[in-house]
Amino acid sequence: MLLVDDEKDFVDTLSKRLLARDYSVAVAYSGPQALALAAQEAPDLMILDLRMPGMDGIEVLGRLRELRCEVEVIMLTGHGGAEEERAARALGAFEYLQKPADIGQLVDTMQRAYAKLIAGRSSR
Repeated sequence: MLLVDDEKDFVDTLSKRLLARDYSVAVAYSGPQALALAAQEAPDLMILDLRMPGMDGIEVLGRLRELRCEVEVIMLTGHGGAEEERAARALGAFEYLQKPADIGQLVDTMQRAYAKLIAGRSSR
């Protein structure tokens, strides 16, 4: 999975918590870095911040879809509202969660996203 957020401390802390739960985690601190890593690594899941300088999460999600990346995206934000949620969902975001998200809720959402990926692959 790829964690994307410009708040380095947040990403590093979340990464450690997910690693402790045996998830494989890569991190990116900007939209362009996330797109480069997604092109190289082809992650199954991305946890993507909405508000980042330069390229926000909606733009990253839009570019992922233009590239036909089949990554499931969970938007995670402390600043978004209904308009941003509609935009994210229109671009195919799996879920839209508010920070601070409970780790249990986040892990449950991740498991549902992985289940969707597995079901989609088995139906091909």
